[in-house]
Amino acid sequence: MSDLLRFSIPGRPEYVKIAKLAVGSAAGTANFNIEAIEDIEIAVGEACKNITCHGFDGFSNFYEVECRIDEDKIIITVSDKACEHGLAKYKKPCLDCPNEGNLGIYIIKSLMDEVEIVKAEDGNQIRMVKNKC
Repeated sequence: MSDLLRFSIPGRPEYVKIAKLAVGSAAGTANFNIEAIEDIEIAVGEACKNITCHGFDGFSNFYEVECRIDEDKIIITVSDKACEHGLAKYKKPCLDCPNEGNLGIYIIKSLMDEVEIVKAEDGNQIRMVKNKC
């Protein structure tokens, strides 16, 4: 049996910390070790930044985080569900986004056991899996 947490977050960068802490807390509740929890929190932060900002003129109006906790792993999905990117960026244009976005994906892949990136017309999604050791 698995537990499912799902929540929507405004696309502004100051809310990324909430997503990281919520998913990290869920991983702690599921008895992941401290090192794995830190890896998960960093990966979630990078996924949120990538989904909400990178490659767009504005931040996402909102995005969704889903966290499925199984007995032997945690599956985290960050998606924008084709929402608008209408929230103004503080610096325009965000010239570092493409470079930072690519680095963020490498960071996620180095910390998580499985990573799937889906870019589609109906929204972008990053799905990450961390297995218990």
